[in-house]
Amino acid sequence: MSREPLTILFADVTDSASLFEQRGDEFARETILHMLTLCADSVQRHQGRVVKTIGDEIMATFPAASHGIRAAVEMQQGVSGNTQFLRERVGLRIGLHHGQVLLEDGGDVFGAAVNTAARMVGLAHRGQIVTTAASLQGFVPCADIVSRSLGKVHIAGSREPIDVMDIIWQEESGNTTSFQGLDEQEDSTGNTCLILRYAGGVTELGDTSPPLVLGREPTRDVRVDAEWVSRTHATIEFRRGFFVLTDLSTNGTFVLMGDDEAIRLHHDELLLRGKGSISLGQGHEVDLSLVLDFECH
Repeated sequence: MSREPLTILFADVTDSASLFEQRGDEFARETILHMLTLCADSVQRHQGRVVKTIGDEIMATFPAASHGIRAAVEMQQGVSGNTQFLRERVGLRIGLHHGQVLLEDGGDVFGAAVNTAARMVGLAHRGQIVTTAASLQGFVPCADIVSRSLGKVHIAGSREPIDVMDIIWQEESGNTTSFQGLDEQEDSTGNTCLILRYAGGVTELGDTSPPLVLGREPTRDVRVDAEWVSRTHATIEFRRGFFVLTDLSTNGTFVLMGDDEAIRLHHDELLLRGKGSISLGQGHEVDLSLVLDFECH
């Protein structure tokens, strides 16, 4: 057994329980293995080592935080660009931390740094990469990978709270805006039909429709071609009696419903109700021709 500095990464498949329930054990397991294989390939390409896989989670180590972050970004890009994963409503959340670990002869690692990395993945939402500010020391952000603070959190065994960072991994040219969470909204009545109008086209979703994917990529169901729109920006899906808008983007999604003030989502969800409009990446006032109108019935 030896002690050495390593970056520990955990990548966890999100919504896997629903996948097993809705699609069956064999299909769900095959889908999860596909995603974990994608992650393992990224680990190897960035000088890392897969320590083990546990159910729907993979654990890996890297010689430096820069290698781990590059691998994590590649994982998220691979998952976000995979139509199958989007359709099956599964994603990836990643947490990592760099520190001293105990390395066993068999390759497993232990220590406070491992516990901190596990805490980071527990803080992450789908599509996020969360790490500690200490892990970023000496790592120079570049055009396609920048970070922002998520504040301080308490870690078991640590006397003081630690600074936590969100890695913004999307390849965007627009400005980045600050992080803001929003609790899921509640409503009393459900809908079974949503009509979305954009650029002269009409898209109708029902209670059995697959998730509708919005984004700048030409292969998305509804394409909004603007520099501040992410390639895979947001999805709309029917869930438990409601149509749910989920933001997956860098710059957030802005929603107007009725006479309410505009709501900004970022890596969060919102129940759509009544009539309203959606603007991807910027507020409605920036370009009205890029606004999507919706109506729930």
